[in-house]
Amino acid sequence: MMKIFYYMMAMILYFYMGFSWGLFQAMILFLMLLFITFSGFPFFSLISYGCGIDYYSYGLIILTMLIVSLMIISSNLVCNSNTKDFFMFVNLLLFLVLFFVFTSLNMLVMYLFFEFSLIPLLVLIYVWGYQPERLISGLYLFFYTLFASLPFLLIIIYLITIKMTLYFDMSVSIPHSFLIHMFVIFAFMVKLPMFMVHFWLPSAHVQAPISGSMILAGLLLKIGGYGFIRFMCLHELSFLYYSYVWYSFSIVGCVLVSIICLIQGDVKCLIAYSSVAHMSMCLMGLLTMSYWGVFGSFLMMISHGLCSSGLFCLSNFCYERYSSRSFFLNKGLINFMPSMSFMWFIFCAFNMSCPPSLNFFSEIFIISSMMVYWSNSFFFFLFISFFSACFSYFLYSYIQHGLHHSFYSYSLGVCREYLLMLVHLFPLIFMILAMNFFY
Repeated sequence: MMKIFYYMMAMILYFYMGFSWGLFQAMILFLMLLFITFSGFPFFSLISYGCGIDYYSYGLIILTMLIVSLMIISSNLVCNSNTKDFFMFVNLLLFLVLFFVFTSLNMLVMYLFFEFSLIPLLVLIYVWGYQPERLISGLYLFFYTLFASLPFLLIIIYLITIKMTLYFDMSVSIPHSFLIHMFVIFAFMVKLPMFMVHFWLPSAHVQAPISGSMILAGLLLKIGGYGFIRFMCLHELSFLYYSYVWYSFSIVGCVLVSIICLIQGDVKCLIAYSSVAHMSMCLMGLLTMSYWGVFGSFLMMISHGLCSSGLFCLSNFCYERYSSRSFFLNKGLINFMPSMSFMWFIFCAFNMSCPPSLNFFSEIFIISSMMVYWSNSFFFFLFISFFSACFSYFLYSYIQHGLHHSFYSYSLGVCREYLLMLVHLFPLIFMILAMNFFY
């Protein structure tokens, strides 16, 4: 693990030697290929200096490297600006922080990097955001994270006083108090985000640049699910006693958020609310505490990271041409960008979990575990599946069809944009062939 750490430290030194835009991306992709050659095991492996990987962290670290390299391709406007080097440094810092969140074997180290990920993200929003409202959205993000994670720090201090260790492989017997259980997982519920604590997400997505939206949807939401998986193994009885509370919030919230998607006027806002709906389903799979539920939630984290990131890229292509993300101005795109319209169709279909996407298989696993956990979940899942199809169809049909508001913004997609969408698309389809590696 330390070879990857030193590789990233060397990349920071390269910034003083005139780092090029393409070289940075190539080094990230080379590191991803190097990491794929490592072996993942059901329990921690490659342990060195407090870092280790297992199946969950293995998949999420590869997703981190892929999304960070795609962030560089998508940020075409930053490439021609004076802040190019600073932008690459912030992306590398985010990559370094997420790498240590997913590989740390120590709760305190994981908590420190979990909190530190807020700083590079706020820099992305404040420096390269679009509207003046980004100051308010940054404050939402900051105070939600701060308010939720301070009780978690108290629990970590409590654990080190009674066990004298903070490693994830220890046996923890803490009182089965609902308050302690809520303190442990509240920070991850906000970051996931669970319904009722999701208000920071749409505002942060709308005001963030395309790179900020990609890292938010693709990776930072997955920290919440990863934290649930890690702490579920330590406090199994607490989760068995109290998970029905969060399950109820999630299953009702998933239906309500799907309906809220149908009244949005901003393309990015709709995609952000769809992320809340998908992460609620991911949380339901985790809370069933079954093998199929956790495995389906892990697959949904991977598939949602790619699918949602791709949708944000598509919305950014429209924004670069029309300087607007409004549904009322972005119409008739099928006449102007017909090839990109096919990409819109594919990603909207995958967003509603159509086969042969990874989203489809993840939902099959999750609905099976939900039925075992509570048989009446089936009725809620009918509504969830129906409204998910409704807002994905609404997103595609409203943007692609209709009369365009003006005819002077015509511009076809360029090779860079098609490359960006294909790199998002291929893992969603071909990871099904590698499912035997995990299952």
